[in-house]
Amino acid sequence: MHVVATAGHVDHGKSTLVRALTGMEPDRLAEERRRGLTIELGYAWTALPSGERVAFVDVPGHERFLGTMLAGVGPVPAVMFVVAADEGWMPQSEEHLVAVRTLGVRHGLLAVTRADLADPAPALEDARDRLAEAGLGGVEALAVSGRTGEGLDGLRAALDRLVAALPAPDPRAPVRLWIDRAFSVRGSGTVVTGTLPAGRVQVGDELELDGEPVRVRGLESLKEHVESVAGVARVALNLRGRIAPQRGHALVTPGAWTATSLADVRVTMAEGARGPLPARLTAHIGSASVPCEVRPLGAEAEGAAARLRLARPLPLHVGDALLLRDPGRGQGEPRVLARATVLDVRPPELRRRGAARERAKALADASADAASLLRTHLLLRDGELVAMGCPPEGRPVAAGWHADPDHWSGLSARLPEVVRRYAAEHPLEPGMPVEAARHELGLPDRRLVTALVRPPLTVTDGRITTTGRVVTGTAGLPAPVARAVRALLDDLATAPFQAPEAGRLAALGLGPRELAAAVRAGALLRVAEGIVLGPGADARAAALLARLPQPFTVSQARSALGTSRRVAVPLLEHLDRRGLTERVDEVHRRCRPAG
Repeated sequence: MHVVATAGHVDHGKSTLVRALTGMEPDRLAEERRRGLTIELGYAWTALPSGERVAFVDVPGHERFLGTMLAGVGPVPAVMFVVAADEGWMPQSEEHLVAVRTLGVRHGLLAVTRADLADPAPALEDARDRLAEAGLGGVEALAVSGRTGEGLDGLRAALDRLVAALPAPDPRAPVRLWIDRAFSVRGSGTVVTGTLPAGRVQVGDELELDGEPVRVRGLESLKEHVESVAGVARVALNLRGRIAPQRGHALVTPGAWTATSLADVRVTMAEGARGPLPARLTAHIGSASVPCEVRPLGAEAEGAAARLRLARPLPLHVGDALLLRDPGRGQGEPRVLARATVLDVRPPELRRRGAARERAKALADASADAASLLRTHLLLRDGELVAMGCPPEGRPVAAGWHADPDHWSGLSARLPEVVRRYAAEHPLEPGMPVEAARHELGLPDRRLVTALVRPPLTVTDGRITTTGRVVTGTAGLPAPVARAVRALLDDLATAPFQAPEAGRLAALGLGPRELAAAVRAGALLRVAEGIVLGPGADARAAALLARLPQPFTVSQARSALGTSRRVAVPLLEHLDRRGLTERVDEVHRRCRPAG
């Protein structure tokens, strides 16, 4: 299926032409049929000579309904531009053309209607020239009459050629279905309709609507029940969910879009419009029409950067195009003012003086890709890039994180200095905690820190240390600690197994941190909590115990070592753990043979 929207001045025969092509009445409202004026979006479809089916979204042409017209044209890939032969180019013809061009629609055809009432040649030539100036110079142009049927066969053939030339949408693309109608059906519940531009929807799918999950209970396309449909297509979905949908909402694939009320954009002024832009405008995308505040970020110019603050969040991708309209402008003044191309859906805060100007410079070279986003955000996860519309191309640096190359190189260069400075400020600690390094580098994930570690740095027990020659003894300790340890070793020189009491340790200034540093440096041996001896004391103890009659008791060991039970019991347990001694029973131990 293919979807084409109409465009053109009021009363130029758009609905009549759709009716003649399809045999269906596009004007749904009784008031529309009574007044002969399209007020709401109309829908009709037909089969073309090739067998391809085309659905029409018929839009109102009156200037008061420009917002409705934009809701119909926004999601479709092609337009059928209609101009009446007896009136020629009119104000709404121009406004619709500006809107079509601003929305980026580049496929279409020109139908000059009412050829039975006037010579169509002048209107045909004038309209063709205007379309060419707007970038639609390649469209076919035909003269037709919806009343008499003149030229309809040629129009059907031209529609066949038009849809055959349309780019094929990606059925694997994430779904974003802009809702243009929402209503309730007795016995079925909520039903919404819209134009599916790409992707695939199936019965049973779970989608999101304003962040809330909804499930597709039923699916129709052109009044036919289907289990699955791929874009481009007109679809009606029966939904189950808690939220009440309305025109301008969008059904989206969960996790595939960024719902945002703030976006940085590149502004391109529409044909005939002049800056500066008003501070308050209406932004259009798909079927959505949302008031917004416009903040220029740099000098007012064609292609200038601006920040849009939307009245409600919209699901956007980088590269999306929004149309900016001023609905308050007087008759004859251009209301379609600009195209806003989305450059960032999660823009950084502007806090400092001059930050807006710097941001404008950064956006001047921005493009719709992951590399451009990473230059701003520095670090982004896989899912974040996908939701922003720029799937990552390279491999992540760690755990699904992608980094700007320059930023990552800078972090890698900073880490050794950060670790060195921490070691100097915390000499008694075995290394810098990974969490402290994460905080110092401003990283969002500990795994990024680990990924930055390169020799001679290494990570052990959650701390970053420097590998290489290990300094043992008091030489590697701060001077006050080294002096205290040497004094303690002097005490142990004459009584090597008389571990100092807590009072002596406190008097020497050896608290838990100082003792831990001395043990790590190999200057002391920790036997148990609060029990420290000189280095190698356990081996010397095992040699003395080996001279006793085997097996031996704790009391015999205490006497042989010349120490107290406070030291002897934990020392023997330490020797057990090292495999130098072993228990025989509840009372006796023996030394294990060497080797």
